[in-house]
Amino acid sequence: MVFSSNIFLFFFLPAVLILYYTAPRKGRNFVLLAVSLFFYGWGEPVFLLLMVFTIAANYLFGLAVAADRKRGLTAKRALVLAVAVDLGLLGVFKYAGFFAGALRRLPFLAALPVPEIVLPIGISFYIFQSMSYVADVYRGAAPVQRDPVRFGTYVSMFPQLIAGPIVRYRDVAEQLEERRETLSLFASGVRAFIIGLAKKLLLANQMGTMWESLQAGRGAAGAWAGMLAYTLHIYFDFSGYSDMAIGLGRMFGFEFLKNFDYPYISRSVTEFWRRWHISLSSWFREYVYIPLGGNRRGLRRQLINILIVWALTGLWHGANWNFVLWGLYYALLLIAEKLFLLRLGERLPVWLRRAATLLAVAFGWMLFCFEDMGALGAFLVRLFAGGAADGRTLDLIAGYLPITLVCCLGSTPLPARLWAKCEGRASEPLALAGLAALLLLCAASLATQSYNPFIYFRF
Repeated sequence: MVFSSNIFLFFFLPAVLILYYTAPRKGRNFVLLAVSLFFYGWGEPVFLLLMVFTIAANYLFGLAVAADRKRGLTAKRALVLAVAVDLGLLGVFKYAGFFAGALRRLPFLAALPVPEIVLPIGISFYIFQSMSYVADVYRGAAPVQRDPVRFGTYVSMFPQLIAGPIVRYRDVAEQLEERRETLSLFASGVRAFIIGLAKKLLLANQMGTMWESLQAGRGAAGAWAGMLAYTLHIYFDFSGYSDMAIGLGRMFGFEFLKNFDYPYISRSVTEFWRRWHISLSSWFREYVYIPLGGNRRGLRRQLINILIVWALTGLWHGANWNFVLWGLYYALLLIAEKLFLLRLGERLPVWLRRAATLLAVAFGWMLFCFEDMGALGAFLVRLFAGGAADGRTLDLIAGYLPITLVCCLGSTPLPARLWAKCEGRASEPLALAGLAALLLLCAASLATQSYNPFIYFRF
C-alpha cells in the first residue's frame, strides 16, 4: 500500500483517523501500532513476523542496557548483541545474495550457491531506527522505553515506516507519551500531505515517465534531458514522500524533523548532503562517523572516516556494485572538497558553484540509477558522444519542456515563499480552496496515471 493510491487515500487513512480519534487517549498508541502492523502486512504479510521480532528484540536489548546503570560489561554486551542481531537481519535479507555473488568470482568458490531472498520493504529504515534507540539508551541520550506498545509504535509507525525519514527515538520519546493533537497541527499536517502528494503525482511521476522514455533513446540531447528528468524525478519522488510522512505524523500529533531543504540550490557537495535526506546523513554522522573519530584525530584519519562512511552509505542504498560506486564517488568528491575544492570554490560566483554542484549530483544519480554497468557505460557515452537526436527524441523533450521548467522552479524555495505570501494575504477559505483544488488534481491524476512507484521503497 502506498500513500499515493486510492485505497490509502479514500479507505485506509479515513478509517485510521476515525479509529484513532474515537479511541481513548491512553489507547491511541495501541491503535497506531495495530494499524501500522496492518499497513506493513498488507503487501507482505510474511514479513510481519520479522517486524514483530525486530520490535521485541530491540525492546529487550534496551531494557538490558538500562538495567546496567553504570554502563558496564552487561550494557556493552547488550549493545553489541543488539547491533549484531540488527545488522545480521539486514545482512541476511539485503546482502546475502550480493556477497555470495561476489565470492563466486573466486575460482575456488565458483560453485557457491547464490540465495534468492525477497527484500522486505523498508527494512533499512526500521532497522536503523531500532539500532539508534539501543545506542542512545546506552549513551544516556534517550530514556529507556518500558512500555512495549509505545516502543512498537515508534518502530512501526506507518507514516515513516517504509521510506523514512529515519526518526531517532529521542526526538519523539516525549511525543509518544504526552503529545497533544490540536486542530492547527492537524491542519498543517493535511497541508503538508497534500503538497507532498502533489509533488509525487503531478511532478515526480511526469519526470519518471520522461526519464523512461529518454534513457534508451538516441542522441546526446536526449541523454542530457533524461539525466535532468531523473534528477528532478528522484527529488520530487522522495521529498514528496517525506512531506507526506511528516504531514501524516502531524495528523496524529507527531512532529518529525524535515528531511529535505532544497538540496539543488547547494553551492557544494558538502552542503548538498546537509540538505538531502537529512535524517540519513545525520544518522551516519552520529552513529558511524563520530564513533570512528570524526575529525578529532587529524586530517588523514578524517579522510579515511569519510571514505568508510560513504562506502557504507552507498551499500545501505542497495546490494549492488553501482551503489558502492555511487558511495565512493561521493566520498572522493567530499574528500576533494575538504582538501582544496571548497577553498577554490570561494573564488567563483555563486551561480557557477551551484551549477557545478548540480552537475556533479546529476552525474551521481546516473551511478545510482543504473544497476547494470554496461547500460551505465552506454548512457555515459551517449552524454558526450551520442550524436544528434532523432525527431522523436526532440518531440519528447519539447513536449515535456513546460513541466520540466515547473519542476526546475519547484526545486527552489521560490514557490514556497510565494505560497506563504499568498496564504498570508488570502482569506482562510481561499487558501483551503487552493488546497482542495490541488487535491482534486491529484485524485484526477490517480485515475489516469499508470506510473506510480516510489524509488526508495526498494531500500
